[in-house]
Amino acid sequence: MNKIEHQYLLDTSGLYCPEPIMLLHTKLNEMKQGEVLLLVATDPATTRDVPKFSQFLKHPLIKQEEDQQQYRYWLQKV
Repeated sequence: MNKIEHQYLLDTSGLYCPEPIMLLHTKLNEMKQGEVLLLVATDPATTRDVPKFSQFLKHPLIKQEEDQQQYRYWLQKV
């Protein structure tokens, strides 16, 4: 498995909908175009919400992983 380089880490472990998405939106607004953010979450709702957020706001979801109730998403700021 290839490691994806990211400039930012946003750990929303323990937070539930809508907080992870709100924090994700805020952080992406602070980033520069082309930078990558790794979002870590424990809320299963993020498996639905993050891809929809990515598609709606056109920030590519580069990769998505899940293991032992932890979800990881790499998004690129456009």
